[in-house]
Amino acid sequence: MTSYYSSSQKGTSGSVAGGRSGGNRSSVSFASYGGVGGNAGFCQNGEYGGGFGSNVGGGYGGGYNMAFGGGAGSGFGGGAGGGFGGGAGFGGGAGFGGGAGFGGASGGGYGFGQGGAFGDAGGLLSGNEKNTMQNLNDRLANYLDKVRELENDNAELEKKIREWYEKQSPVSKEADYSQYFKIIEDLRAQILAAHIDNSKVVLAIDNTRLTTDDFRLKYENELALRQSVEADINGLRRFLDELTMAKSDLESQVESLVEELAYLKKNHEEEMKGMQGQVSGTVNVEMNAAPGVDLTKILNDMRSDYERLADKYRQEAEERFQMTAKELQQQVVTSSQEVQTSKSEISTLRQSLQSLEIELQSQLSMKSALESTLAETEGRYCAQLSQLQDVILKVQSEISDLRNQMEQQSNEYKLLLDIKTRLEQEISKYRDLLDGQDSKMSTGGSSSSSTTISSSSTTTSSTNKVR
Repeated sequence: MTSYYSSSQKGTSGSVAGGRSGGNRSSVSFASYGGVGGNAGFCQNGEYGGGFGSNVGGGYGGGYNMAFGGGAGSGFGGGAGGGFGGGAGFGGGAGFGGGAGFGGASGGGYGFGQGGAFGDAGGLLSGNEKNTMQNLNDRLANYLDKVRELENDNAELEKKIREWYEKQSPVSKEADYSQYFKIIEDLRAQILAAHIDNSKVVLAIDNTRLTTDDFRLKYENELALRQSVEADINGLRRFLDELTMAKSDLESQVESLVEELAYLKKNHEEEMKGMQGQVSGTVNVEMNAAPGVDLTKILNDMRSDYERLADKYRQEAEERFQMTAKELQQQVVTSSQEVQTSKSEISTLRQSLQSLEIELQSQLSMKSALESTLAETEGRYCAQLSQLQDVILKVQSEISDLRNQMEQQSNEYKLLLDIKTRLEQEISKYRDLLDGQDSKMSTGGSSSSSTTISSSSTTTSSTNKVR
């Protein structure tokens, strides 16, 4: 906050001291009061303030009056205000006052004022007036010293803000986040490695599934082959039963033929005995007849023929039976070997299937664990990234606030420099007016000239010291 205050009056409130010289038309008045012109002060956490103001009034015979005034002020840290004003009157008086301040809500002030008037015949500055002018110059010098001190404090505060900004925000103004690039690259590398591991696990699961399907297909083929072999074995067993039954039939036929042969032999022997008895009991009658048939030879021939046929049939049946039995035994042995081989392969495949199922379950559990770990990692890194983004946004907001504060301080500093320039200009005008008043008063008398010159030289020296 910047405020200006100036006033020019005659005989104002406060403490008034005055005198008269050169009749009723000459008067000198001095008034001062505090709390005019604003506040002055500087602090970091609390507030400190102070200000001063002044007014000068004068008049000469009520006929001629000239005044000038101005105000200047600058502030930092919440609000500042000050004012500078002055008035001068010829035939009346001359005066100057001002105030400047830095501060916030609290402040105090002090003020000073001076006025004077000279009559028709002219007058001389008394000792009190000289002291008043000296006091004015001293206060002006103190005021300018205070302004310089506040400027130095402002520069020191800007330096502290700049140092704090460099400590709190080590990155450049272009928002250089290169310190986070390595962390981001590491996180990306970890996420990529997790994706690669996940892809490897998925590929291994696919390969395991394909291997399982292949073994399942082989198992189904072997199972179908086993069933076909078992069906062949059952068919061969039925054929073996049929051959066994045929063998039994042939054996029964052989036994019946042997019994028939024994029965025929017995009948033949009985017939031979009967015929021999008949031949021995008969008379030998010779007669010319055809030669008789040799029954014994015929019977022997028939017996030999039957025996030969029986032996032939028996031998053929035995050979056929032996061949069939041998073939069946070979087929049974081969089928048994194939069954054993199939059983061993089936047991091996069953063990492989169980091991593959166990491995598949372990891979599935590993996959679920990796997926949960990946989701947890992604959630954690997303939370960290969001926190980093919040920190970045907060730092950017602080940077923006600091930039706005620096711009505001720069504007207030420029305003303070402008006020300082205007103050120096008014001081120069005030000095010129004092020099002109001294030159007019020098025509009134030598003593008045010496007093005016001394006062002017004092004012000039004080002003030069302030500069």
